[in-house]
Amino acid sequence: MQSSISLSLSSASPISVRSDGGANSAAPDLFFSNSSTPNQLRFCGLRREAFSGCKSSNNAVLFKQLRPKTKISASLSSNGNSAKGFDYDLVIIGAGVGGHGAALHAVEKGLKTAIIEGDVVGGTCVNRGCVPSKALLAVSGRMRELQNEHHMKSFGLQVEAAGYDRQGVADHAQNLATKIRNNLTNSMKSLGVDILTGFGSVVGPQKVKYGTVGGSETVITAKNIIIATGSVPFVPKGVEVDGKTVITSDHALKLETVPEWIVIVGSGYIGLEFSDVYTALGSEVTFVEALDQLMPGFDPEIGKLAQRVLINPRKIDYHTGVFATKITPAKDGKPVQIELIDAKTKEPKETLEVDAALIATGRAPFTNGLGLENVNVETQRGFIPVDERMRVIDSKGELVPHLYCIGDANGKMMLAHAASAQGISVVEQVSGKDHVLNHLSIPAACFTHPEISMVGLTEPQAREKAEKEGFEISIAKTSFKANTKALAENEGEGIAKLIYRPDNGEILGVHIFGMHAADLIHEASNAIALGTRIQDIKYAVHAHPTLSEVIDELFKSAKVKSDVSSAVAEPVPV
Repeated sequence: MQSSISLSLSSASPISVRSDGGANSAAPDLFFSNSSTPNQLRFCGLRREAFSGCKSSNNAVLFKQLRPKTKISASLSSNGNSAKGFDYDLVIIGAGVGGHGAALHAVEKGLKTAIIEGDVVGGTCVNRGCVPSKALLAVSGRMRELQNEHHMKSFGLQVEAAGYDRQGVADHAQNLATKIRNNLTNSMKSLGVDILTGFGSVVGPQKVKYGTVGGSETVITAKNIIIATGSVPFVPKGVEVDGKTVITSDHALKLETVPEWIVIVGSGYIGLEFSDVYTALGSEVTFVEALDQLMPGFDPEIGKLAQRVLINPRKIDYHTGVFATKITPAKDGKPVQIELIDAKTKEPKETLEVDAALIATGRAPFTNGLGLENVNVETQRGFIPVDERMRVIDSKGELVPHLYCIGDANGKMMLAHAASAQGISVVEQVSGKDHVLNHLSIPAACFTHPEISMVGLTEPQAREKAEKEGFEISIAKTSFKANTKALAENEGEGIAKLIYRPDNGEILGVHIFGMHAADLIHEASNAIALGTRIQDIKYAVHAHPTLSEVIDELFKSAKVKSDVSSAVAEPVPV
């Protein structure tokens, strides 16, 4: 029986890092491929359920804090009838955003569903990631505006010196996380999902156990199982994290201090967002980046503009092409010490002495202790190998029947809304409908001020693809300086960039840097998902004056040789 209750809550913030500032680091890439090519692909659209834009869950991070094994069953909706011979149609290990999206879709499909969580509902995103970080970034955005006297005067406004209460800012972030966590829990309970508390692991084909470490355990059976255990901060060798002066993003989100000088190791999404927060609150920031340029995961042109706006004018300096081989916390009156070496020659460079260090070198999959050996599965760099349909692959290269893995744990695309979309795609499959997700249609965003967003290929990636497959690409650009709404807000800094095929109008990639870029990217991502050509989408009508006209002008400025409308070839999933 399907529920008549529908939810429409929203939040979107991917935190996923491609850069690495630590020695001997193996921070995960955004994409990880081990798939074969299917004959026909169908696309999975993103849900509008609660918070599909966040990180997937860590199944259990703090074992000591686990409550006694409990089962919460909802009474407002039927949870279906399980397949004959099984306790459940679907059991999901991990109640982050990926597991949550899969669970809600499964109930809609009439599947009897249970979700196992060893820490707290919401996983990394809600509790230690994109949700509390957006609260901190909301504060930093307002602080920047209030501190910009010239900006205020341009509106005819006079504002006294802006200040902040650190504890009040921290409370705002934690209160938001609590509210969203409760919303996710209530949404599952109301729709009839059984929430099982404890650490979950696979004990055999179609069989899972859950319970507390060293305590009692319960074994349940399921026709299908989804692993959605997410990731944890990646800490390179030689880095000693004390949670006070040498911290990860988990600690930084608590905002227990605002150091005068903080080093951020890694200049990807996480590092950039925290540099925005810390500099707005008065800190000086130094980036340590292993690669030769900052923001290596972004389109190079967008990265250069972002550096000019987000880094150069602010109290930020940087060291590129260096590893942090050893980081020692502050103690006995001594500051944090960071030893740097040249990334190529391994020659010692210098030692920094600072107030604090934030390790933002990416995230590592949380896949230990899942009982994968019981189904002959071996991880690859910690990731669980899957095919394009998220089906788990064993050590012999064969599919493990009825076992799936979604989100950060499979490493295909370490974004929470990607995890949710993968989970929904899996539910479609176990419900009898073949379904493959097009990862090239999934957008990403960095919530700095201004924001950065992207979908599809960067220009170097597109040129490599074009050379390999024998077609041409073209580039179109528009500026926020020509947009009425942006000028009304005195926020004309920014561009939008379109990478496309002039022969058939296929959209290969879109990159935006500017006000509300994270919201504007979805028109492009949906166009890629639906196979819409430029010659069709350029006739779409946008309200005036709105920021959406930046994208309208972008598509209209593209020059396509053929006006013939037809769906583009469906891309091979990543």
